[in-house]
Amino acid sequence: MRFYNSITAPALAFLSSSTVTAQKVIDLSTAQWTVSSPSLNISVPGRVPSQVHLDLYRAGIIPDPYFGLGDFELRWVTYSNWTYEAELTELGTSSELSTWLLFNGLDTFTSIEVCGHHVASTNNQFRQYYFDISTILSSCSNTPTLSINFGSAINITADIAAQPGQETWPQGVEGLFEFPNRQFTRKEQSDFGWDWGPAFAPAGFWQPAYVVQVPQGGIHVRNSLLDIYRQGQLNNLPPNQNAPWIVNASLDVLGTIPTTANLYIEIVNMDNIAVTSGTPQNITISGSTITGSITVDGEACQLWWPTGLGSQNLYYFKISVVDNGKTLTSTTKRSAFRTIVLNMTPISNFQLAQGIAPGNNWHFEINGKEFYAKGSNFIPPDAFWPRVTKEKMIQLFESVVDGNQNMLRVWASGAYTPDFIYDIADEMGVLLWSEFEFGDALYPVNSEFLENVREEANYNVRRVNHHPSLALWAGGNELENLELPTAEEVDPGNPKWRQEYEQLFLDVLLPAVYSNTRSISYIPSSTTNGYLALNFSLPVPMIQRYDNKTKGSIYGDTDHYDYNSAEAFDLTSYPIGRFANEFGYHSMPSLQTWQQALVPEDLHFNSSTIILRNHHYPAGGPFVDNYANSSKGMAEMTIAAERYYPVPHLSDSVANFSAWCHTTQIFQADFYRSQITYYRRGSGMRERQLGSLYWQLEDIWQAPTWAGIEYDGRWKVLHYVAKDIYQPVIVASYWNYTTGDLKVYVTSDLWTPIYGVTTFTWYGYDGTILGPSMNISFNVGALNTTQLWATNTNTIGYDLNNAVLKMNVSAVGSLPNSAETKIFKHEFFFHALDLGKVNLQDPGLTLSYNNQTENFTVEATKGVAAWVWLDIPAGTLGNFNENSFWLVPGERREIGYTVKSDMSGGKWVNGVTVRSLWNNTLT
Repeated sequence: MRFYNSITAPALAFLSSSTVTAQKVIDLSTAQWTVSSPSLNISVPGRVPSQVHLDLYRAGIIPDPYFGLGDFELRWVTYSNWTYEAELTELGTSSELSTWLLFNGLDTFTSIEVCGHHVASTNNQFRQYYFDISTILSSCSNTPTLSINFGSAINITADIAAQPGQETWPQGVEGLFEFPNRQFTRKEQSDFGWDWGPAFAPAGFWQPAYVVQVPQGGIHVRNSLLDIYRQGQLNNLPPNQNAPWIVNASLDVLGTIPTTANLYIEIVNMDNIAVTSGTPQNITISGSTITGSITVDGEACQLWWPTGLGSQNLYYFKISVVDNGKTLTSTTKRSAFRTIVLNMTPISNFQLAQGIAPGNNWHFEINGKEFYAKGSNFIPPDAFWPRVTKEKMIQLFESVVDGNQNMLRVWASGAYTPDFIYDIADEMGVLLWSEFEFGDALYPVNSEFLENVREEANYNVRRVNHHPSLALWAGGNELENLELPTAEEVDPGNPKWRQEYEQLFLDVLLPAVYSNTRSISYIPSSTTNGYLALNFSLPVPMIQRYDNKTKGSIYGDTDHYDYNSAEAFDLTSYPIGRFANEFGYHSMPSLQTWQQALVPEDLHFNSSTIILRNHHYPAGGPFVDNYANSSKGMAEMTIAAERYYPVPHLSDSVANFSAWCHTTQIFQADFYRSQITYYRRGSGMRERQLGSLYWQLEDIWQAPTWAGIEYDGRWKVLHYVAKDIYQPVIVASYWNYTTGDLKVYVTSDLWTPIYGVTTFTWYGYDGTILGPSMNISFNVGALNTTQLWATNTNTIGYDLNNAVLKMNVSAVGSLPNSAETKIFKHEFFFHALDLGKVNLQDPGLTLSYNNQTENFTVEATKGVAAWVWLDIPAGTLGNFNENSFWLVPGERREIGYTVKSDMSGGKWVNGVTVRSLWNNTLT
């Protein structure tokens, strides 16, 4: 069910069905803004939301920041202060009105003035700020003016770091990418640089801003909390699925709430049919917040499920503040009934009896059901958030769903995700593991910093809690598995670093979650061994395990990065854990994407611009000549390509560059497939592994990165391969190439048993069938795996330089929450590791297009085609329903496609090309 954030006519009637005390809300995007820097003699039109770089680009002052080396050449913008100014021409003038400024995101250090009078200063990109300016407005002699000066975050953080007595940390604890000192400021940490993105450190309104006017005694909802949970539910613990629902609503308002006020909650489905309504009996009013809850019969509503596991049933919840029969204000949230829990409880005796290793669980449960989390890591989709549109995010999330992914980890150290992205995730059934914006550093714990974070955390937890796609809150990125061990290694035995870590991530962030919501779990670090104890009678309920592990037991989740490509397919090098939250390797984007950011002269593999746009490995400071470190990352891609595949030597330099880029993508996808199949097989092994989220979903710009989707939405080889290997039922081989031991498993993430047959056929690379096919019947239990076959490649009788094994599975089963029986099919090829040494043959690929079916057909007419790739020309954004596959002679593969944008008027179909790994052997 996909709504794409649309509101039906019946729902609109519901939203406007009651009278609300008159209030005026002025969207400041309608004002006429200027942005200026007197010291630079620049003044241009501005926008809200926007950021300085974007406004200067629109005015022609600077080129596209993403072109060439703009992240270096435009640093003068980052080092400067900028002022946004506008007249407030639409204000009501009555003295009975209270007037407020309401900012949902100021990035980051500001000084705010109205009519030349100082209103306030801000220092947190992630907080909502609101200021009563009624008194100041009464002194304005002319049309009121609003002026906001944005200071240079780079300069200000340097000043903070240089303050006498300022905290310092052991060497290496701060992940230093480009600009230093990011841990001192509550600004998007990746704005200071990361190994996959630029360091623009922008300034401006990254979120909407408003002026709100309410009459005397009136109130306006500025933020709200809606928490839907099972009666008796506690954070981090599986609830009783038979208990009724509790709907807890809490509104934060501008103005004063009457002490006699009450709440009224109405729930309707998407067809505007009433589910229930009621007045809470437990109203509390604290400051400018009013809270109350009602109980809802569990039989009265349908559950929300992630994609692939059921329907995304959504409801509207209208919450009104009423007093003496009069509605003072109201707000409507779209939400759903579901429970989502990160289960980290100890392994039970029942689980031990099933063969699961002792330790603790580490998996998600939706509505009381274990499921396999399949997905990737979501990073900021642009260095400039105002460019992140609903249209672009719908396209991205369509790719997520089309790629068989049901969960994204929203990486810490970016920005808190705007509501419209959660809305899309709600509609499409994509779970969002969300994180507070801390990562790859330890942070200050002075009272001012902690209070600033407390406000930030409370605002964002309350803001997004109503979204059923919200799956988890994590404190930050790589803290317990990287930062604390680094501190211990450099400063052994000093308890200070763990104590300070707990001050922020257990004493501040955990209460921000637990005090606002019962429905969401919390972990302090993205990679963690879980807790030793969870005791809600303690002031801080969670006691972390850290390294208090018992030999033979398995705890927590894992990450894995190994840039020695010689070990890429060594299964013993992969971590054994309950869940894999990030793993990966970098690759180049396509030629079409590079052409968006480079002049033609730079379209070769090791051009200076490409090397400097590659931020792996990072410069380690604000340096613009990072050739030495970047070249190491470029070499890793080159060596991996040369180690496992024939590499191109085409006479056409641009075609050769394109083929090299593509070959790095093949290795990346090959490596990820090996890991994903390994982790998925773990669902039936002693580790009971129930999740794999690879690094990373998408790009922030055009550069070599770990992404599977390029900046404009074009799919890399990785996304196609992940789509294939994230199917519900897969067959895969697991080879110990040292001993020759080869095993084949069928793995299913369905919730009921399946049965079927797998067919094994050996082919020569010339397409010859080397022997009779072998059929093996199987049964696989729910969310489990079964070994089909075991052999040794030293004794099979085939030379792997001349032979490839094709495996086809056909299984009968049912999708979760469905009684319909269907056939699940999957194909997998086992081959020698080094395809550069095998006897590749010209597969004689042919490609045709049928105007009636609007499908392409690919056929191998001569030999086995390895890594078949259909390529869409520049100017068209789309994806095929499958790509990056192997093909044997006699098979005709019909390929459909989805077009997302097209500048060719449909002529792109004539420009589609097909290639395979054989093309790398041509000149």
